[in-house]
Amino acid sequence: MHTVKEAAQITGLTEHAVRFYTDKGLVPSVKRNEHNIRLFDQESINWLHGIKCLKQSGMPIDVIKMYNDLCLKGDSTIPQRYTLMMEHKEAALAKLEEAKRHVEHLEEKTALYQAILEHRSPDTTNPANWDRIQHMHGDVFYKASQT
Repeated sequence: MHTVKEAAQITGLTEHAVRFYTDKGLVPSVKRNEHNIRLFDQESINWLHGIKCLKQSGMPIDVIKMYNDLCLKGDSTIPQRYTLMMEHKEAALAKLEEAKRHVEHLEEKTALYQAILEHRSPDTTNPANWDRIQHMHGDVFYKASQT
């Protein structure tokens, strides 16, 4: 049996993470001694390794809990676990596409800043200047509605 500290060393997790995961019910095989100290056997270490793997994929704790619950029910849940993984993959791909859009926008912004620094463009990035330059970029400024 291993202590929290030893379980952390074995898995490469922090002691805080080991405690957090056990408190969240993600390590179903963890035991406690008469002093309520957590004790980890090899099965508990395996659960911690599994949690670490899922966290490295960006999986949220509540989804890891669902995954672990399915694992505890056995091989009959492999189709549900596959679906859960596919949904997580799709969510990760959507985040990746969003990150790509952010980078594209930042590429445009940094090019604009480069032009400003090289005095090829006025500072159109500072809202304090927008009243003076609105005529240059009427397409990007919101007009007050006339009601």
